[in-house]
Amino acid sequence: MGAAISKTFLITGVSSGLGRAFASGALEAGHRVIGTVRRASDAEVFGALAPERAYPVMLDVTDFEAIPAAVAEAERQVGPVDVLVNNAGYGHEGVLEESSMDDLQRQFAANVFGPVAMIKAVLAGMRERRRGHIVNVTSMGGFITMPGIAFYCGSKFALEGISEALGKEVAGFGIRVTALAPGQFRTDWAGRSMERTPRQLADYDAVMDPIRAARQAKSGNQPGDPVKAAQALLALVEAANPPVRLFLGDDALGLVEQKLDGMRAEISAWEELSRSTSFA
Repeated sequence: MGAAISKTFLITGVSSGLGRAFASGALEAGHRVIGTVRRASDAEVFGALAPERAYPVMLDVTDFEAIPAAVAEAERQVGPVDVLVNNAGYGHEGVLEESSMDDLQRQFAANVFGPVAMIKAVLAGMRERRRGHIVNVTSMGGFITMPGIAFYCGSKFALEGISEALGKEVAGFGIRVTALAPGQFRTDWAGRSMERTPRQLADYDAVMDPIRAARQAKSGNQPGDPVKAAQALLALVEAANPPVRLFLGDDALGLVEQKLDGMRAEISAWEELSRSTSFA
């Protein structure tokens, strides 16, 4: 790939999963990648992928105060960020009644507040240059929901809303914002990367036991290919008019279409009551 179209990516959470796939795909395509990791060993592995173009940054995205200086230093060494990919995050599994407020705060810190802090660290530069692309990795769980991951879905719904509104704020500056919403991909999201609240209340056994068993059984056998997700990301950032939201995977599309059909039916069934609240 020629230097004229080479971009500088900033991708959070490149040590595993989709983040690693996104970074590897961008490096293979000839781009420069600033990648955040939380362990020195992961920084060494990432830097070795492409010594001239892979720049590891030790950063926890929930350390909000450390983000501006870390990003500024990376941009000084590598160059202005063209594409921010907010990938870092994790899943929390647990029914709401059994889960703590601390669980909720940790989930939102990683999946919402961290990404927003990263956006704020690059946005002024993108605005001044009148170009840039912010890709927030959400989830099909940012549109459809499943029992047992209420806090996770809530965090991804929040990031979807922030992405969509932000896109409208910055469109006039040549900055594009896309929510990238994967379905189930063959990563460790449902394995060691997931926090699980211990079960306590027997009333929820009928709902949670099959879900937890199925998720653990499917871990490592998910239908989505992370390498193909990386190629989709590259196609997305090269698009002249990128979408506000891009779902990845047959499962995501199927579940989204099912929800949309249900929403349309419910809106129609309750239309009269919805319209009954205006002044006569």
